[in-house]
Amino acid sequence: MNAATLSLVVDTREQAPYGFERFPGVELVRAGLPTGDYSLAGHESRAAIERKSLDDLIGCLTTGRERFERELERARALDCFAVVVEASMEDVARGRFTSRMNPHAALQSVLAFQVRYGCPFVWAGSRRGGEYVTFWMLQKFQREHEARQDEAQAVAELEEIGRCRGGKKPKRQEAKHV
Repeated sequence: MNAATLSLVVDTREQAPYGFERFPGVELVRAGLPTGDYSLAGHESRAAIERKSLDDLIGCLTTGRERFERELERARALDCFAVVVEASMEDVARGRFTSRMNPHAALQSVLAFQVRYGCPFVWAGSRRGGEYVTFWMLQKFQREHEARQDEAQAVAELEEIGRCRGGKKPKRQEAKHV
C-alpha cells in the first residue's frame, strides 16, 4: 500500500456498500468485521463506522434494538467508532420513515445511546453525505495513527541517542511538602 492509498474494509454483510469512487486511492477489501460496516485494513479492532439508512436506524431502535445495543457495547472497546446516519435529525423529528415509531421516542433513543455508549451519531443528511463522512473519518484516523507512530519512533530514537552518549534520564524531583 503506497502513501496515497487508503485500504478500507467493507463488512461482508453490508448490503449496500459505498463504492468510494469519488475518492482517489481507495482500495476496498471485503471481509467480515466484528463491529461496524467499514474499517481500515490493519485497524479493524481499533476503528469502525456503522452505516445506517433512516429506515435501518429506526429498525435498530425497535425490533433490532437488543442486537444494536450489543454492537454499541462492543464498539466501546474501539478507539474510533461512529454511527453514520444517511438522513438528517429533522428527517427523524418529522417522522420521514416507514415505521410507526414515535419520532420523539426515536430521537430520545438516539440521544440515550450517545450518552450510554459514548458513541456519536453523525447526521450525514444523505447517502452521499454518509459516504463522505465515512471516508474522511477513517482517513483522519489513519493520519492520526501514523502521526502518533512517527512521534513514538522519534522519542525512541532520541532516547537511544542519549544512551549511546552515556546520558541518563533526569530524575523526577519530588515536591517537598512544608
